[in-house]
Amino acid sequence: MNKCEKCIIRQLNPLKALTRDELIRISNCKTSKTVKKGELIFEEGESLNGIFCVRKGISKLSKLSENGKDQIIKLVVKGDLIGQRSIISGERANLSATALNDMELCFIPKNEIIKELQQNVSFSMNMLQQLAGDLKEADNIIVDMAQKTVTQRIAETLLYLYDNFGFDADGYLNIILSREDYASIVGTATESAIRVLSQLKKEKLISSFGKQIKIENLEKLKRIR
Repeated sequence: MNKCEKCIIRQLNPLKALTRDELIRISNCKTSKTVKKGELIFEEGESLNGIFCVRKGISKLSKLSENGKDQIIKLVVKGDLIGQRSIISGERANLSATALNDMELCFIPKNEIIKELQQNVSFSMNMLQQLAGDLKEADNIIVDMAQKTVTQRIAETLLYLYDNFGFDADGYLNIILSREDYASIVGTATESAIRVLSQLKKEKLISSFGKQIKIENLEKLKRIR
Protein backbone atom coordinates (compact mmCIF):
# COMPACT_ATOMS: atom_id res chain seq x y z
CA MET A 1 0.00 0.00 0.00
CA ASN A 2 1.23 3.52 -0.81
CA LYS A 3 2.15 5.50 2.29
CA CYS A 4 0.59 8.98 2.46
CA GLU A 5 3.69 10.47 4.10
CA LYS A 6 5.82 9.32 1.14
CA CYS A 7 3.32 10.07 -1.64
CA ILE A 8 4.12 13.05 -3.86
CA ILE A 9 0.51 13.22 -5.08
CA ARG A 10 -0.53 14.96 -1.85
CA GLN A 11 1.49 18.02 -2.92
CA LEU A 12 -1.21 18.65 -5.53
CA ASN A 13 -4.09 19.01 -3.04
CA PRO A 14 -4.93 20.21 0.52
CA LEU A 15 -3.36 17.08 2.06
CA LYS A 16 0.01 18.81 1.64
CA ALA A 17 -0.82 20.85 4.78
CA LEU A 18 -0.91 17.77 7.04
CA THR A 19 1.99 16.94 9.33
CA ARG A 20 3.95 13.69 9.02
CA ASP A 21 2.18 12.22 12.07
CA GLU A 22 -1.23 13.16 10.63
CA LEU A 23 -0.32 11.59 7.29
CA ILE A 24 0.84 8.40 8.98
CA ARG A 25 -2.47 8.17 10.87
CA ILE A 26 -4.45 8.67 7.65
CA SER A 27 -2.25 6.19 5.81
CA ASN A 28 -3.06 3.52 8.39
CA CYS A 29 -6.81 3.84 7.85
CA LYS A 30 -7.10 4.63 4.13
CA THR A 31 -7.80 2.02 1.47
CA SER A 32 -6.68 1.81 -2.16
CA LYS A 33 -9.13 1.18 -4.98
CA THR A 34 -8.91 0.50 -8.71
CA VAL A 35 -11.77 1.68 -10.91
CA LYS A 36 -12.15 0.59 -14.53
CA LYS A 37 -13.05 2.93 -17.39
CA GLY A 38 -16.78 3.71 -17.39
CA GLU A 39 -17.37 2.62 -13.78
CA LEU A 40 -19.06 4.83 -11.21
CA ILE A 41 -16.97 6.01 -8.27
CA PHE A 42 -20.12 7.34 -6.62
CA GLU A 43 -23.47 8.56 -7.89
CA GLU A 44 -25.58 11.64 -7.35
CA GLY A 45 -27.64 11.34 -4.15
CA GLU A 46 -25.27 8.85 -2.54
CA SER A 47 -24.22 9.32 1.08
CA LEU A 48 -20.42 9.43 1.12
CA ASN A 49 -18.38 8.02 3.99
CA GLY A 50 -15.12 9.67 2.97
CA ILE A 51 -13.17 11.35 0.19
CA PHE A 52 -11.19 9.99 -2.74
CA CYS A 53 -7.69 11.10 -3.71
CA VAL A 54 -6.88 10.46 -7.38
CA ARG A 55 -3.51 8.74 -7.80
CA LYS A 56 -3.94 7.94 -11.48
CA GLY A 57 -6.54 8.51 -14.20
CA ILE A 58 -9.30 10.96 -15.07
CA SER A 59 -12.88 11.19 -13.83
CA LYS A 60 -15.83 13.29 -14.89
CA LEU A 61 -18.13 14.92 -12.35
CA SER A 62 -21.61 15.22 -13.79
CA LYS A 63 -25.19 16.03 -12.86
CA LEU A 64 -28.36 14.56 -14.31
CA SER A 65 -30.85 17.18 -15.47
CA GLU A 66 -34.62 16.83 -15.20
CA ASN A 67 -34.83 15.75 -18.86
CA GLY A 68 -32.33 12.96 -18.21
CA LYS A 69 -29.34 14.65 -19.86
CA ASP A 70 -25.92 14.21 -18.28
CA GLN A 71 -24.14 17.56 -17.78
CA ILE A 72 -20.40 17.36 -17.15
CA ILE A 73 -19.43 19.90 -14.50
CA LYS A 74 -15.73 19.21 -14.11
CA LEU A 75 -12.92 16.85 -15.12
CA VAL A 76 -10.91 15.48 -12.21
CA VAL A 77 -7.26 14.48 -12.65
CA LYS A 78 -4.29 13.04 -10.75
CA GLY A 79 -3.87 14.75 -7.39
CA ASP A 80 -7.45 16.01 -7.13
CA LEU A 81 -9.79 15.16 -4.26
CA ILE A 82 -13.36 13.98 -4.89
CA GLY A 83 -16.26 14.11 -2.46
CA GLN A 84 -14.91 16.70 -0.05
CA ARG A 85 -17.85 19.07 -0.53
CA SER A 86 -20.34 16.44 0.61
CA ILE A 87 -18.21 15.57 3.64
CA ILE A 88 -17.91 19.21 4.72
CA SER A 89 -21.58 20.07 4.11
CA GLY A 90 -22.89 16.82 5.56
CA GLU A 91 -25.14 16.40 2.52
CA ARG A 92 -25.51 13.63 -0.04
CA ALA A 93 -23.40 13.84 -3.19
CA ASN A 94 -24.71 16.52 -5.56
CA LEU A 95 -22.78 15.04 -8.51
CA SER A 96 -21.84 11.65 -9.93
CA ALA A 97 -18.20 10.69 -10.47
CA THR A 98 -17.39 8.34 -13.36
CA ALA A 99 -13.99 7.06 -14.51
CA LEU A 100 -13.06 8.14 -18.05
CA ASN A 101 -10.15 5.70 -18.04
CA ASP A 102 -8.69 3.17 -15.60
CA MET A 103 -8.10 4.91 -12.27
CA GLU A 104 -6.24 4.36 -9.01
CA LEU A 105 -7.85 5.99 -5.97
CA CYS A 106 -7.15 6.26 -2.27
CA PHE A 107 -10.21 6.41 -0.01
CA ILE A 108 -9.88 8.35 3.27
CA PRO A 109 -12.66 7.85 5.87
CA LYS A 110 -14.91 10.79 6.73
CA ASN A 111 -14.04 10.85 10.45
CA GLU A 112 -10.32 11.33 9.66
CA ILE A 113 -11.00 14.25 7.33
CA ILE A 114 -13.35 15.92 9.83
CA LYS A 115 -10.75 15.48 12.58
CA GLU A 116 -8.05 17.18 10.51
CA LEU A 117 -10.40 20.01 9.48
CA GLN A 118 -11.08 20.70 13.15
CA GLN A 119 -7.46 20.48 14.31
CA ASN A 120 -5.27 21.69 11.43
CA VAL A 121 -5.96 25.29 10.41
CA SER A 122 -3.67 25.13 7.35
CA PHE A 123 -5.49 22.05 6.07
CA SER A 124 -8.87 23.77 6.59
CA MET A 125 -7.68 26.87 4.73
CA ASN A 126 -6.35 24.82 1.83
CA MET A 127 -9.62 22.95 1.60
CA LEU A 128 -11.57 26.24 1.62
CA GLN A 129 -9.32 27.64 -1.11
CA GLN A 130 -10.00 24.60 -3.27
CA LEU A 131 -13.75 24.91 -2.76
CA ALA A 132 -13.54 28.63 -3.58
CA GLY A 133 -11.72 27.74 -6.80
CA ASP A 134 -14.49 25.28 -7.69
CA LEU A 135 -17.08 28.01 -7.13
CA LYS A 136 -15.14 30.39 -9.38
CA GLU A 137 -15.09 27.75 -12.12
CA ALA A 138 -18.84 27.26 -11.72
CA ASP A 139 -19.39 31.03 -12.06
CA ASN A 140 -17.37 31.08 -15.28
CA ILE A 141 -19.33 28.16 -16.70
CA ILE A 142 -22.63 29.93 -16.04
CA VAL A 143 -21.41 33.08 -17.80
CA ASP A 144 -20.03 31.10 -20.75
CA MET A 145 -23.29 29.21 -21.18
CA ALA A 146 -25.22 32.49 -21.32
CA GLN A 147 -22.88 34.62 -23.42
CA LYS A 148 -20.78 32.39 -25.70
CA THR A 149 -21.75 30.47 -28.81
CA VAL A 150 -21.40 26.69 -29.05
CA THR A 151 -18.37 27.17 -31.33
CA GLN A 152 -16.69 29.41 -28.76
CA ARG A 153 -17.42 26.96 -25.95
CA ILE A 154 -16.08 23.99 -27.95
CA ALA A 155 -12.92 25.96 -28.79
CA GLU A 156 -12.48 26.90 -25.14
CA THR A 157 -12.93 23.26 -24.08
CA LEU A 158 -10.32 22.06 -26.58
CA LEU A 159 -7.87 24.67 -25.32
CA TYR A 160 -8.59 23.70 -21.71
CA LEU A 161 -7.86 20.05 -22.52
CA TYR A 162 -4.69 21.06 -24.38
CA ASP A 163 -3.43 23.18 -21.47
CA ASN A 164 -4.34 20.74 -18.69
CA PHE A 165 -3.77 17.31 -20.24
CA GLY A 166 -1.20 17.96 -22.95
CA PHE A 167 -0.70 15.75 -25.98
CA ASP A 168 0.99 12.48 -26.91
CA ALA A 169 3.96 11.81 -29.21
CA ASP A 170 1.69 12.04 -32.26
CA GLY A 171 0.19 15.35 -31.16
CA TYR A 172 -3.22 14.03 -30.08
CA LEU A 173 -4.77 15.25 -26.84
CA ASN A 174 -3.90 13.00 -23.91
CA ILE A 175 -7.56 12.71 -22.96
CA ILE A 176 -10.06 10.90 -25.15
CA LEU A 177 -13.68 12.08 -24.94
CA SER A 178 -16.71 11.03 -26.93
CA ARG A 179 -18.68 13.55 -28.95
CA GLU A 180 -21.41 13.13 -26.32
CA ASP A 181 -18.89 14.17 -23.66
CA TYR A 182 -17.98 17.33 -25.57
CA ALA A 183 -21.67 18.16 -25.92
CA SER A 184 -22.20 17.55 -22.20
CA ILE A 185 -19.28 19.79 -21.22
CA VAL A 186 -20.48 22.77 -23.25
CA GLY A 187 -24.18 22.22 -22.65
CA THR A 188 -25.48 21.53 -26.14
CA ALA A 189 -26.98 18.72 -28.20
CA THR A 190 -24.62 16.01 -29.44
CA GLU A 191 -25.54 16.86 -33.04
CA SER A 192 -24.45 20.48 -32.48
CA ALA A 193 -21.12 19.41 -30.99
CA ILE A 194 -20.49 17.06 -33.92
CA ARG A 195 -21.33 19.83 -36.39
CA VAL A 196 -18.96 22.32 -34.73
CA LEU A 197 -16.10 19.82 -34.51
CA SER A 198 -16.60 18.95 -38.18
CA GLN A 199 -16.46 22.64 -39.08
CA LEU A 200 -13.24 23.09 -37.09
CA LYS A 201 -11.78 20.13 -39.00
CA LYS A 202 -12.89 21.64 -42.32
CA GLU A 203 -11.14 24.89 -41.37
CA LYS A 204 -8.04 22.84 -40.46
CA LEU A 205 -7.98 24.05 -36.86
CA ILE A 206 -8.14 20.46 -35.63
CA SER A 207 -7.84 16.95 -37.04
CA SER A 208 -9.06 13.64 -35.64
CA PHE A 209 -8.53 9.90 -35.72
CA GLY A 210 -11.48 8.06 -34.22
CA LYS A 211 -12.17 9.78 -30.90
CA GLN A 212 -8.67 11.27 -30.75
CA ILE A 213 -8.34 14.98 -31.51
CA LYS A 214 -5.25 16.95 -32.51
CA ILE A 215 -5.08 20.75 -32.43
CA GLU A 216 -3.55 21.88 -35.72
CA ASN A 217 -3.80 25.67 -35.38
CA LEU A 218 -3.53 26.73 -31.75
CA GLU A 219 -3.44 30.49 -32.35
CA LYS A 220 -6.49 30.55 -34.58
CA LEU A 221 -8.40 28.39 -32.09
CA LYS A 222 -7.52 30.88 -29.35
CA ARG A 223 -8.99 33.72 -31.39
CA ILE A 224 -12.35 31.94 -31.58
CA ARG A 225 -12.99 31.50 -27.86
